[in-house]
Amino acid sequence: MTKLFEDYLSSIEELSTEEISFSLQFFKPILLKKGEFFIQEGVHCPHIGFIANGAVKAFAIDKEGKENITCFKFENEFVTSFQEFVSQQKSKRSIRAIEDSIIYSISYPDYLYLIDRVSTWNNVIKLVIEQEYSQKERYMLNYNNKSAVDKYHHILSNEPMLVKRITTQDLASYLGITQRSLTRAKGQIHKPNVL
Repeated sequence: MTKLFEDYLSSIEELSTEEISFSLQFFKPILLKKGEFFIQEGVHCPHIGFIANGAVKAFAIDKEGKENITCFKFENEFVTSFQEFVSQQKSKRSIRAIEDSIIYSISYPDYLYLIDRVSTWNNVIKLVIEQEYSQKERYMLNYNNKSAVDKYHHILSNEPMLVKRITTQDLASYLGITQRSLTRAKGQIHKPNVL
């Protein structure tokens, strides 16, 4: 599994082979079973991780105790509550495994030491933050103020992996609609053509 992480770091072309070899020692594998937390809302954000295998969801709990899912992360993506990790504040959201997952994690003290020793990690983190921002922007553009059918159609066309790997309940929360609305949207899109 370390090879996957090493290959990813090589693919972004920011770090030299020597820098990658040096960096790997600071990332420790965490095995999360489906349902286990990587980060919990209200707790200090202790680490940043790279998903080598599996998937997670990020969410916050509203006043009614309902999960509001803001994103999903899969293999070859970094995951944390970035703002709270950098400022070492309590996380405003939870990140929980939705599949058995292997995440290579680095603690905050090791992260500080690594960026001090390998300054090009700043470029890697900048890239990760830009990807995070881009993902949030796409979410706002594609899922705000649209019908359930339009939202589901967009998922089918642009993010089909979500339909394959995410439960209906989680997908509905992510889209900001009820499970019933999502089921109706699926029915409208997938209904057989009657001659």
